[in-house]
Amino acid sequence: MTPSDPRRQRAWRIGAWAVLGLALLITLECAVLSAGAWVNDRDIAENHGAAVAQVEQVTWDRTLIRFDTPDGESHNPDLGVLYPEGLSQGQLVRVEYDTTEPDLVKVAGRTWVLTLLPTGTTALFTWLVAGPLLWFLRRQAGGRIMPRRRRRQAAA
Repeated sequence: MTPSDPRRQRAWRIGAWAVLGLALLITLECAVLSAGAWVNDRDIAENHGAAVAQVEQVTWDRTLIRFDTPDGESHNPDLGVLYPEGLSQGQLVRVEYDTTEPDLVKVAGRTWVLTLLPTGTTALFTWLVAGPLLWFLRRQAGGRIMPRRRRRQAAA
């Protein structure tokens, strides 16, 4: 097989499309994550409730809290609290929650803007890796990632 072998170029093109697709998917996930945090904050602001919560458990994937609402009900959201950075077990913390859905709760004073740094850096580093990789794959595929169209012979 030579470097200009059509099968080899096709394999490089497929690799380039796979890298491009993965990079776009990661970027889309970052955008959706930030948009979801914005929607959660908006819902909490529309039906605002405030309370003092006790941090029950801190794990790598969530921080569990317990708080009481003015109607006397105790809530322990299964998914934990939004924006829990810096909390430790046993700590008392002010929280804001959606009064129509008390399991949607965030640490008071923290907003969706906190998601921009991690999602933005994830997207940035994705493209810092994907960009040079796409450049390399494109060069290996003969300078393009779309196959060349064959011209039809005009009937004389």
